[in-house]
Amino acid sequence: MNAPFLHIDRPAADRVAHPGSGTATIALIVPVHNEEGAIAPFLKAVCESIDPLQEHGVTFDLIFVNDGSSDATLERLIEARQADPRIRVIDLSRNFGKEAAMTAGLDSCDADAAIPIDVDLQDPPHVIPLLVEKWREGFEVVLAKRANRSSDSFLKQRSASTFYRVHNWIAQQKIPHDVGDFRLIDRQVIEALRSLPERRRFMKGLFAWVGFRTATVEYVRDRRIAGQSKFSGWRLWNFALEGITSFSTAPLEIWTYVGATISALSFLYGLLIVAKTMIFGADVPGYASLLVSVLFLGGIQLLGIGIIGQYLGRVYAEIKQRPIYIVRRKYEGMN
Repeated sequence: MNAPFLHIDRPAADRVAHPGSGTATIALIVPVHNEEGAIAPFLKAVCESIDPLQEHGVTFDLIFVNDGSSDATLERLIEARQADPRIRVIDLSRNFGKEAAMTAGLDSCDADAAIPIDVDLQDPPHVIPLLVEKWREGFEVVLAKRANRSSDSFLKQRSASTFYRVHNWIAQQKIPHDVGDFRLIDRQVIEALRSLPERRRFMKGLFAWVGFRTATVEYVRDRRIAGQSKFSGWRLWNFALEGITSFSTAPLEIWTYVGATISALSFLYGLLIVAKTMIFGADVPGYASLLVSVLFLGGIQLLGIGIIGQYLGRVYAEIKQRPIYIVRRKYEGMN
């Protein structure tokens, strides 16, 4: 039987990472999918930000996870690795999605802390020293919060704001507004995330669920330097559904009350018809009102079945116990 709680602690000899003194290694976790044009600018900007930190005892690994790219992304990463031994490349067997790619990077991370970061430089590397500074103060999680979303379109700004509000209204586990995957997480947080067995992973929710002492730094999100966003409107909608169904059963519970309310109104309407018939005599109901009622109730039923299907689909995916990702090859060490 599994323990009802999880205790994660490092041996005393390993606790040298985030106190103010001592050396530490931090891994940048960089999922990439068809980003060949962004690799070189990203590495240039990152090195300008992290190299000065070596004077303060902080070294970095760069773990790139190639998430089934069909362009020359893998070739560019291998070339970069030959020039910089800090770079490690995990090549997945196909495109598993960003959440799975990030999980693969965290699973391969053996550093004292990790920073998931996008390769398109919308997560600016110059924020990394600020994250490290807060970590050195003793925080196990340091969030990078967008001060504004001016780089996003109006529609994306409104949809993101709506998602955060709806999610935090119905979910027990709240997620911070305007905070993406860009953050620093301590080794203990990494181990806690590794212990979570679920296959359908909503990383923003999982980051919030594990908890730990948290600080926040703000930054202004830049525009993408190369390529195109892989998140279309449809994918963002499905991503939002994933987040809501991962951390809340409120849609199921709400539909219980919707059904009960419709049943109560139907019963009251039935009593009204009986009373009207007894007082005024028989009345022939209209065809239009009958048709509207049938279509309305049919739509309500289909919507309820769809909500149940969302949760049933998650259960189906979990019970199959398939791996979250499959690694085709790792480029690290001397290979």
